[in-house]
Amino acid sequence: MQDIEIPGTNKTPAVRFIASRGLLELKGRSIPENSIDFFKSLLAWTEEYAANPSPDTVVHVQLEYFNTSSSKCLLDLFKRLEAVKGRVEVHWYYEQDDEDMLEAGEDYEAIISIPFKMIEVETA
Repeated sequence: MQDIEIPGTNKTPAVRFIASRGLLELKGRSIPENSIDFFKSLLAWTEEYAANPSPDTVVHVQLEYFNTSSSKCLLDLFKRLEAVKGRVEVHWYYEQDDEDMLEAGEDYEAIISIPFKMIEVETA
C-alpha cells in the first residue's frame, strides 16, 4: 500500500498517511477551493487501509482552521476509520485559546465511535 505525503500550502494541510506505522496526520489549514477533490485520495486510501490496518492506528489532527466543506470531509474520514479493526485513536490538537477548535473536536467525538484525546498546545 502506497503511503501519502503531501506538503502543506496556505490553503491545504500537510498530510502524512503511513500504513505500516498506522499513522495518519493532518496539519495546518484546510480551506481548499474544492475540499472533495483534495480529500478524495485520502478517503480512498483510508478505505484501502481499513481492509488491512496496523494493530494500532493513531490519527493526529492539528488544524489551525478548516472550512465547512473540509469539516464534512473530515467527518467522512473519521467514519471510514470506524471500520478499522484494532485500536484507533484520534489526537485532536487545539491552541489553548481556541475554544472553537476544541468544540469541533468534541463534536466529532460525540458523533464518531472512536476515542478522541484532546491535546492543548501552546499558542504560537
